[in-house]
Amino acid sequence: MVADTETPVGGALKLIVEGRGDFLLESVEGGEIRGRYSLLGIDPDLLFRAVGERAEVNRQWRYDREAFEPLPADAMTELRALVNACRIDVPEGLPPALACLVGYFGYETIGLVEKLPRAPQSELALPDMLFARPALVLVFDRLTDDLFLIAPLWADGSDAAGKVARAVERIDEALRRLEERTPASPRLAELPEAALQPVIAEADYRDMVLRAKDYITAGDIFQVVLAQRFTCPFPLPPLALYRALRRVNPSPFLYFLDLPGFAVVGSSPEILVRVRDGEVTIRPIAGTRPRGATEAEDKANEASLLADPKECAEHLMLLDLGRNDVGRVAGADSVEVTASFTIERYSHVMHIVSNVVGQLAGDKDALDALFAGFPAGTVSGAPKVRACEIIAQLEPETRGAYAGGVGYFAPDGSVDSCIVLRTAVVKDGVMHVQAGAGVVADSDPASEAAECRHKAGALIAAAREALRIAGEPEFGQ
Repeated sequence: MVADTETPVGGALKLIVEGRGDFLLESVEGGEIRGRYSLLGIDPDLLFRAVGERAEVNRQWRYDREAFEPLPADAMTELRALVNACRIDVPEGLPPALACLVGYFGYETIGLVEKLPRAPQSELALPDMLFARPALVLVFDRLTDDLFLIAPLWADGSDAAGKVARAVERIDEALRRLEERTPASPRLAELPEAALQPVIAEADYRDMVLRAKDYITAGDIFQVVLAQRFTCPFPLPPLALYRALRRVNPSPFLYFLDLPGFAVVGSSPEILVRVRDGEVTIRPIAGTRPRGATEAEDKANEASLLADPKECAEHLMLLDLGRNDVGRVAGADSVEVTASFTIERYSHVMHIVSNVVGQLAGDKDALDALFAGFPAGTVSGAPKVRACEIIAQLEPETRGAYAGGVGYFAPDGSVDSCIVLRTAVVKDGVMHVQAGAGVVADSDPASEAAECRHKAGALIAAAREALRIAGEPEFGQ
């Protein structure tokens, strides 16, 4: 259908039910141009979640939120089985951007493929991974102004005719609600101060950096990324934070996951792993400068970044790691660096970016590719496994969603995922933001602590914008 007057955010405001497992995925290409497709998924019929190797599934989610059943195999085996069960032949004429399972892999899911220690459990107590299977997916095509409403039908031996009738009813109901007026934005009579508070004292974080440098001096690692968590009251619906974040910090991966008990709201610059048409892509990003006020300042900052030996050495290390990760699942001699040390500009910063591709080997699938590059070197360190061991020893709590991946599995078994960066978890009226800094031999503890605060700044800016709007009369009417 033609939908030149409907937007993904407008659709989300009309259709998303808080805590149900609905989602909105958008993108910005090249840091400045909104991507062609946006995906809005609603009313999931299935939720899959795991902590450690224990997985459970709720196949009655629409009717009974407590009907989770433990699964017999380990979480990785069960997820692979679910991905395969959700594979379907997509009819011609539908857009290529389709999603049948959407959710996140938390950082601690590295424990499914590597035997690693685990940091003390965070007070957030989130599942290590959670995926929802939407009963209805809306695909917005920005280029043609078309809107596709797609209701997948899953074969389970039940009444096919009844399934078709119910799918048509879901589509009709969504169309009816899309024709309604956009709901009014929430109002706040009193606006709380939006200020991030660190969960650990800065002195403790600096001590973490010093201890990490001892490991580097001893030759255990070359680099390790140490993160910390910040909190801030956020009394608005989580979707209000997403609306503000997509404006103040547009990025290649924009996502809003409205999950049971919490929401994941993010604006990530970096691919985790993409598998599409048999090609594996990893895109390392490392090296940062602020955007200039003028084109001349941008050019000067670009030159400064590419001339910085520390930034370039760190990027080269992560490029080599990305090449190795792709090589673990790619066919012989198919790994190629298609872009090296290019500069990409975003709303507030610019980064050094490279691109590594390879052809997926015949005995590997998208899940193999995903975990070959997990967690990304840009959020762990090098060598990766030893860096992850040190992270578990030094950081005071589990990372949860942070430094993991958000993404979707498509009906053909492919996957598109990004690293969970510039992301907030909103739970019980509090926004939780995690950010990290790469520690190397010559790192200054105070500078690394400041880098964490700076990286968390996009989320606090979004929170302030959302609260500002909530204090304005008649906004969004």
